[in-house]
Amino acid sequence: MAMIKAADLPDLIPVFPLPGALLLPRARLPLHIFEPRYLAMLTDCMKTEQRLIGMVQPREVPGAGAPRLHAIGCAGRLTGFSETEDGRYMITLSGVSRFRLREEVQGFQPYRRWAVDWAPFARDLGAAETDPGFDRDGFLDLLARYFQSQGLSSDWGSLKEAEAELLVNSLSILCPFEPADKQALLEAPSLPTRRETLVTLMEIALRGGTEGERLQ
Repeated sequence: MAMIKAADLPDLIPVFPLPGALLLPRARLPLHIFEPRYLAMLTDCMKTEQRLIGMVQPREVPGAGAPRLHAIGCAGRLTGFSETEDGRYMITLSGVSRFRLREEVQGFQPYRRWAVDWAPFARDLGAAETDPGFDRDGFLDLLARYFQSQGLSSDWGSLKEAEAELLVNSLSILCPFEPADKQALLEAPSLPTRRETLVTLMEIALRGGTEGERLQ
């Protein structure tokens, strides 16, 4: 995928609010699109040069009208696209950069659009992050116990070979954590911090963690 430069990022992007869905820079997120408003979003997205969609998690606010959104999300470039026989779409978003929501822009589109600020996350557009303190063997041992506890399986050969960023970010996306925990992983300021957060979440799950132990 061609590298997108900061100057290429648009000020306004379509936003797809989806609880528990996490996208991170240089990682991939598969999505199943079938609601009419998001089919319209997909059609409009494909007409743009950068083909960006912003993934944002809703947050629960009692008594609020339109669903409130977390302030920070991540935009992905549409890089995979296939249509099913019943008119639904399987797409893949490749993570480009996180952003901060600035202002919702009203229009005639059935989906939500926001003006966003990319500046706080300029590092997302650079090379893959490294994690010098990464203890791969210890991490994979914890991961194996976590997967067993959750009834999950994996290709351990590829996990052992994966670069630290790809490994940590892919697991952050795929593991079945609560939406608030996914948001904590998204907002982690660095790869080592995200890895530490991921380790904490797996350890809490292995202890049969309670609601109060979840990351805030």
